[in-house]
Amino acid sequence: MTIIINIDVMLAKRKMSVTELSERVGITMANISILKNGKAKAIRISTLEAICEALDCQPGDLLEYRKEN
Repeated sequence: MTIIINIDVMLAKRKMSVTELSERVGITMANISILKNGKAKAIRISTLEAICEALDCQPGDLLEYRKEN
């Protein structure tokens, strides 16, 4: 099972930089980069909520399930 986090897609749609998202959410740019690059092992619900609030989106806009073959 693979969960893809599409933060980069939403950042582009909202014309927002990683720096601005980092400041709004209160997490480091390094941690946002980890999420963007698919290296994260987990994400706190409170972090997901803050990202959704900053990007004005739903969790389903950020998360995508892909079945492994």
